[in-house]
Amino acid sequence: MPKSNQEKNKSHYEKLYGNYSVNNIIYWVNNLDTFLTAAIATETSWQGLYQNDFRKRLPGKKVLEMGCGDCVNAAIMASLGAEVYANDLATASGEIIRKVNEACDFKYPIQFVEGDFLENKLENNQFDYVIGKAFLHHLTIPVEQEFLKETARLLKPDGEARFFEPAVNSRVLDEIRWHIPVKGRPSKFNKEAFKLWKDNDPHPDRSFSSAHFEKVGRNFFEGVETIPIGSLERFSRLMKWGKKQAAYKRWAFKNEKMLPLSINRTFARGQLIVYRKPII
Repeated sequence: MPKSNQEKNKSHYEKLYGNYSVNNIIYWVNNLDTFLTAAIATETSWQGLYQNDFRKRLPGKKVLEMGCGDCVNAAIMASLGAEVYANDLATASGEIIRKVNEACDFKYPIQFVEGDFLENKLENNQFDYVIGKAFLHHLTIPVEQEFLKETARLLKPDGEARFFEPAVNSRVLDEIRWHIPVKGRPSKFNKEAFKLWKDNDPHPDRSFSSAHFEKVGRNFFEGVETIPIGSLERFSRLMKWGKKQAAYKRWAFKNEKMLPLSINRTFARGQLIVYRKPII
């Protein structure tokens, strides 16, 4: 019997994080400002999730992160003074959190919420923020709706959900992307290799468009916003890793904000999805 998408995700990430070293996390926590400033300036997911001085809004807030994975973001938020609850299907993530809690002097030790998020048994309306950093795109659309419904239940009335996700608002660009090989993913031109990769990929076939996230969000939230990220930064992938690439990324993130929204939305590599005012 074929595995469900959640089973594929659990299997994939148990293997990925089973022997994960926490040394880098501990180093980044101990050098928090240097790490986070650089990450926000040069990395798409950090630039996206931490838009609008999010780091300054976290101290003292109660936060739930879906799909905490390698737990880097959970540790960073805890270092910033947030009371963090971190959920993941993979038990390996819980082991990472245990080690990080032992090594780091957080004001609030990270609480691990293991297993299926839809069976979390957490009380209503208790979180200031629900966070997902490249998480929703792992869900099928029907399951995503259940997750967003649960998110609305858990948020305080004035709380906010923030999800950084891939953006696919141009079918032409998306088709070109599939035909360009990247590390770990063969070109679509290589049909056999691509099929093998696709069969083992934990990501389902689904929409990543801004219009989709806006439409589904309105079922559960009065306030819905998508912010495109990476319309210029995406071209950094044509450059070699190093100081020149990092400098280009800093320039791109700064200057793409001055482009018309229609251009940014079409060419965005990622997007911040913000949901407010949960519909109870």
